[in-house]
Amino acid sequence: MKKRRLLGTVLLSAVMGISTFASGAFGQSSSHESYRVFIQGPAVEKAKAKANYGVRWDFGAEGFTTTVNSQQYQALLKNKNLTIENLPEMQLTDKPEPKAKPGGGTATGPSDRTPWGIEAIYNDASISATSGGSGIKVAVLDTGVINHNDLTANIEQCKDFSQMKVSLVENSCNDGNGHGTHVAGTILANGGSNGTGIYGVAPDSKLWAYKVLSDRGSGYSDDIAAAIRKAADEGVLAKSKVIISMSLGSSTKSTLIEDAVNYAYGKGVLVVAAAGNDGPGSNTIGYPGALVNAVAVAALENVQENGTYRVADFSSRGNPATAGDYIIQERDVEVSAPGRAIESTWNDGGYNTISGTSMATPHVSGLAAKLWAANTSWSHTQLRTELQNRAKLVDIKGGSGAATGDDIASGFGFPRVK
Repeated sequence: MKKRRLLGTVLLSAVMGISTFASGAFGQSSSHESYRVFIQGPAVEKAKAKANYGVRWDFGAEGFTTTVNSQQYQALLKNKNLTIENLPEMQLTDKPEPKAKPGGGTATGPSDRTPWGIEAIYNDASISATSGGSGIKVAVLDTGVINHNDLTANIEQCKDFSQMKVSLVENSCNDGNGHGTHVAGTILANGGSNGTGIYGVAPDSKLWAYKVLSDRGSGYSDDIAAAIRKAADEGVLAKSKVIISMSLGSSTKSTLIEDAVNYAYGKGVLVVAAAGNDGPGSNTIGYPGALVNAVAVAALENVQENGTYRVADFSSRGNPATAGDYIIQERDVEVSAPGRAIESTWNDGGYNTISGTSMATPHVSGLAAKLWAANTSWSHTQLRTELQNRAKLVDIKGGSGAATGDDIASGFGFPRVK
């Protein structure tokens, strides 16, 4: 199948850029007709600002966000009783290439119902179908998901956090980009109701599709933070085990997103996030993957080097100062999984092959769902330990920065089903 690269979607908080971690390039929007701002200050002053400007997301004592016009923005900056943080929108400067031509994945069927990444994580080159994940909810925070033939039966929630005029639209998550549909397919595609579709790692799990990025691939950190918190709260209400999968990130930490990840982790949610595509230099891992309470996933390619799979050059690397200790600290890669030339569901109802740590992340999210469904007594921390232990069994020694044991390129290694 002709390989196709999806260029990275980007959002920005203050001076940070968060992108979907498929390989690509991005740039900043020049529009200043409106401003998304995060407002902090004394309760009385915040209450006045809420009354004057409205509220998009209320983060309690931490502050709130809203969208204002240029005149309102200037007035806020002059208010010495409030602290104003601008959350600029970022977007792509380049568009995705045309859809791959027939001969690879098409609307009638994928080129391989169990792509190489599925075979690798199952450690079975002859596998023809997958199973597992029953009862587990996987919240995919991305560009949304379409009612693809291989996904429809799994969609349990559909929410849109990306609209400009309203903060949340229920029962809406259409993916006009393709990235979110691709990620979801790797996690839980069920082979299709017609028996000709593709399989994900855990096809019996349920999908919570949370659209946090627009169809053009742009968005804001407050929307992502709100979606993380929403998934955690929904899990508590449903008394369900929840995994949050985020194939997006930034080189700079967002306090809003960090606090949301910590909130979700405190509610028993396992958070899995992409390491980023800024490798192969060290200390290039992005956030939220770089956070201690998120499992950061690096990308492997279907190439053998030194007797193991090879870490892709584009995959971000961790901190050399903390390598080798098998302890997760900030800016550490935790595990690695297939991420180059990954075929999965696409938003035209067909299939597509793209690359990035965006593609590695859902392999681990799917594996986590499969393991948790089979071990329902586990806490999210026990599940995380199991992922780490399985990763240690498949040490990765191929690629720049890869070495025996816990390294900056592959982390603990490649966790598999068996």
